[in-house]
Amino acid sequence: MQIDKNQLLRFTTAGSVDDGKSTLIGRLLYDSKSIFDDQLSAVENTSKQKGIEGVDLALFTDGLKDEREQGITIDVAYRYFTTPKRKFIIADTPGHVQYTRNMVTGASTANAAILLIDARNGVIEQTKRHAYIASLLQIPHIIVCINKMDLVDYKEEVFTSIISQFEEFSSKLYIKDVRYVPISALEGDNVVNRSTNMDWYQGAPLLNLLETLHISSDINKIDARFPVQTVLRPQRDEFRDYRGYAGRIASGVYRVGDEVVVLPSGFSSTIKSINAGEKQVEEAFAPMSISMTLEDDIDISRGDMILRKNNQPDASQEFDVMMCWLNDTPAQDRAKYTIMHTSNEQKAMIKEVVYKVDINTYSRIKEDKILKRNDIFRAKIRTTKPLMIDSYKTNRNTGSIILINDQTKETVAAGMVI
Repeated sequence: MQIDKNQLLRFTTAGSVDDGKSTLIGRLLYDSKSIFDDQLSAVENTSKQKGIEGVDLALFTDGLKDEREQGITIDVAYRYFTTPKRKFIIADTPGHVQYTRNMVTGASTANAAILLIDARNGVIEQTKRHAYIASLLQIPHIIVCINKMDLVDYKEEVFTSIISQFEEFSSKLYIKDVRYVPISALEGDNVVNRSTNMDWYQGAPLLNLLETLHISSDINKIDARFPVQTVLRPQRDEFRDYRGYAGRIASGVYRVGDEVVVLPSGFSSTIKSINAGEKQVEEAFAPMSISMTLEDDIDISRGDMILRKNNQPDASQEFDVMMCWLNDTPAQDRAKYTIMHTSNEQKAMIKEVVYKVDINTYSRIKEDKILKRNDIFRAKIRTTKPLMIDSYKTNRNTGSIILINDQTKETVAAGMVI
């Protein structure tokens, strides 16, 4: 399969504390020669000051001062690198249980997820939690890296045992493609270069997998969804009659002459013109930012959605979501928030917490309805006005929401419409 050298792969790393995520990313950057000379010199100097022989690979990602002092990654750290075959963006998420919420943000746009497992410990709670989130977010590819194989004498039976552990629980999840790689990030085995210590492993090293993964677009190309962000009314004389509706196409294709309907009003019209920047085009598609004009003068404002007449989403004021609670302050049934959905902003409340998920067993907890940080749960949401929603499974852009605390303006939850 031909790989586009300009194609961008976004991947996230996740695992428990000290599983070696930062070291793994450092090894990827170091062995693929993706480190700038000045950055390499700075890390070499810091490594010497810490009394470490050679290079402390973790320092390539743990760039914050307090991270270095504690020796942990406390936020999502984004790193960029390029090989002759592909471009990459890495989201390195923290391993502590209290930072599980960070994986939701780090993985929300990922094409692939690397889940690290310490070969000495096998599958633990955090492994299950991260796999569950990857499943909820429908990340297409999961690469399970069994790290620190050097500490278990590179034994094949340890590797196969952990595969069995992972497959036992992941069979209950919505995961399409899983690959397994035995590695030692510290020693460099099977990260960029094939390991001579594990000749029993016949698969590709990690970097080769990342360079050759097929990236399928997660943009829905069928259902036309155009959330209006703003209405353009230029004041210049030559544009005095121009009334354009601007925003980013969430999914699908729009063409001049298409019959469209505006929700929630239900008024219909025909697309008169489409502009991409200063250029007039006959066709536009997701994720282009455009402005369009209609043949009829319709009252349209921010948050409305322009759709093709024969293809409409649900206009709902009540719907079910799977969510992750991100905030330190607990929430309960009937709590009121601001909901953000595409360009729409409404008042909403958590009408009911249907159940929480026990990450260890994936069983449903219906007795405890108090939401705490990192809780994953199903809820019924009610809004003051209808939202034009699709299920997250069919359309990521129109199937995702966030909740905002009205007083503190903090984002308290992120969710996916069922």
